[in-house]
Amino acid sequence: MTTTFPDISINTDRLVLRALEEADAPALAEMMNDELVGAWTAVPQPFTEAAARRWITEYAPAERAAGRGIDLGVTEFLTQRLVGVIQLGRTDWRVRSTELSYIVAPWARGEGYASEAALATAQWLFGDQKFERLELRTAADNTASQQVAQKIGCISEGVLRNACIARTRTEDGSWTELRTDFIVWGLLPEDLDGVADQMAEAGYSSYTDWS
Repeated sequence: MTTTFPDISINTDRLVLRALEEADAPALAEMMNDELVGAWTAVPQPFTEAAARRWITEYAPAERAAGRGIDLGVTEFLTQRLVGVIQLGRTDWRVRSTELSYIVAPWARGEGYASEAALATAQWLFGDQKFERLELRTAADNTASQQVAQKIGCISEGVLRNACIARTRTEDGSWTELRTDFIVWGLLPEDLDGVADQMAEAGYSSYTDWS
């Protein structure tokens, strides 16, 4: 049984999802230093270009080789500009289940890129990789991430109380941690029925191809 993800490229009308490259390091570092990324993720702050290169050259290849997950850079098809990152992690190959997370650069938000990239990844997982479950966890107050989950057809399955550590700025400009809840979302292959058509009607790409 296959227990690692392939070196994959996933295409939509507007986006290309592919392995992170060393040339992505400056854009990746800039994206990770955004206020919302700092607030809702565990990404170290500040996040340096050296840390971005370690992510690209060491962490991401190791995660894929060990079968734990895969990290994909999300780029605009026309400009090749890095607009975000899709991560799969905590993969269970026996259950055929994995956890999805996503980050979008602040300048690229509001374009539907997160939901388009997440839907394309789900279609590839269920279609090509024969997965049976995709899970998302969103902080209770992270409404933007929750909207992405809803757009791609995820079902809210419950709340993990006090299970998430978020961050907020203090008066002196430093970060302080605070505890909150995780909302757990599940997506099964049958949940995708009609989702692509609904997104297309809303003006977002629904075509997906992978190689």
